[in-house]
Amino acid sequence: MIVLLINELGKLSGVSARTLRYYDEIGLLKPSMVAQNGYRMYIQLDIDRLQQILFYRALDFKLEQIKRLLEDPDFDVKEALKQQQKLLEQKRSYVDGLLQTITQTIDTMEGEITMTNEQKFEVFKQNLIEENEQKYGEEIREKYGKQQVLEGYGKLKEMTEEQYEAVQQLEQQLFVRLKEALVENDPTSEVAMEAAELHKRWLSFYWKKYTKEAHVGLAQMYLYDDRFTAYYDNQVGEGATRLLHDAIVAYTKL
Repeated sequence: MIVLLINELGKLSGVSARTLRYYDEIGLLKPSMVAQNGYRMYIQLDIDRLQQILFYRALDFKLEQIKRLLEDPDFDVKEALKQQQKLLEQKRSYVDGLLQTITQTIDTMEGEITMTNEQKFEVFKQNLIEENEQKYGEEIREKYGKQQVLEGYGKLKEMTEEQYEAVQQLEQQLFVRLKEALVENDPTSEVAMEAAELHKRWLSFYWKKYTKEAHVGLAQMYLYDDRFTAYYDNQVGEGATRLLHDAIVAYTKL
């Protein structure tokens, strides 16, 4: 049986002993055995778990998300690896697209080609579509239908430079208002209503037609899907998703 001390596991994996001790403290990677002298001892099961942690870290998952995934009773290592493979291929495609865009931008500056403003942002918009499809494709198709989802993707692809910048700014403004609204934690407050309005304006860049019913439906999806909840709570603060949901419900009743 393979048994490694913390320094040996650090040397094998490239992860510092300090980080491994932290992983132990937060329950992310606890050694299967601890000697009488307090030395942490890692077996093959622990080594494989560390590999999974590093795969998810490479995909920019937060530690609390990784811990939740690995502790899920339905967690399947093989299926997780397949999913990670898809995500890494998507990430590689995005990086390749960025490199191509940078090359074209340099060539444009040197007068070798002419690059349109739409081409400058094409790779960013395509990445947004792929990320959204990867994370939420099945759910949004089930809730809104294939046609509406495709129309939303079409609107994103057709965004001008100004529209793309505007939608990014709107989301940041939404985060700021939500953080301010969390102080009072009143979904009917003026700042909460501003957050709901900003969310509506943000949606208008993706939806062909806005309805109050669809807006509330999306807010409910935010609340009941851990991935949406994690997104807003991580960006703004704990409770942000619940507050946004409640503010949207109140806003649509005005």
